Formats: sequence, C-alpha cells, structure tokens
Amino acid sequence: MKTEQPIAEVNIHLRARAQDRMLIDQAAELLGANRSQFMMASAIKEAKKILLDQTSFYVDNKNFQKVLDWLDAPATPEQTAGMKRLLATKPPWSRD
Repeated sequence: MKTEQPIAEVNIHLRARAQDRMLIDQAAELLGANRSQFMMASAIKEAKKILLDQTSFYVDNKNFQKVLDWLDAPATPEQTAGMKRLLATKPPWSRD
C-alpha cells in the first residue's frame, strides 16, 4: 500500500548561477531525486543542524553536575507556572 505524501503548501523561489544549478542537478540525479526534492532535503538537513547547534551547550564536569542537580531538584512554583504557560502555547509549525 502506497502512502501519500503531504501536498506542499508554499512556494520557495531561488535565483542561482547556472553552474550552481548544474551542480545541484548532478547531485540530485545521483540520489535519484529531482532538483526540488534535493534542495528541500538539503535545506531541511542544514536547518536542523543549525538549530541543534544553537540548543547544545558544553560545560566541564563540575558545571555539568550542577546542571544535573538543578534538573533533579523539584520545580519551584515559578518554574511550574512557566512550564504550564509553555505547554499551553501552540508551536509555530502547528497546522491548526
């Protein structure tokens, strides 16, 4: 049984140099994709990578233990209220 792909809802237009378009077309062909599929997959992959890079942080062992202790501690009333506010907010990517 074939699953249906969701229909694209918006257009994204780009201008490129001819040599860049040829490079993209070559890469897409190697993957068995068309230009649009290749560009969307590449753009989404890069966007996720950038967003993940912005949500990661690196600390030494002492500070990491402080973070773990903070995460293990019970939430304060202010934190609980903030979490409830966040849970009640619809994400921007929600279709509703």
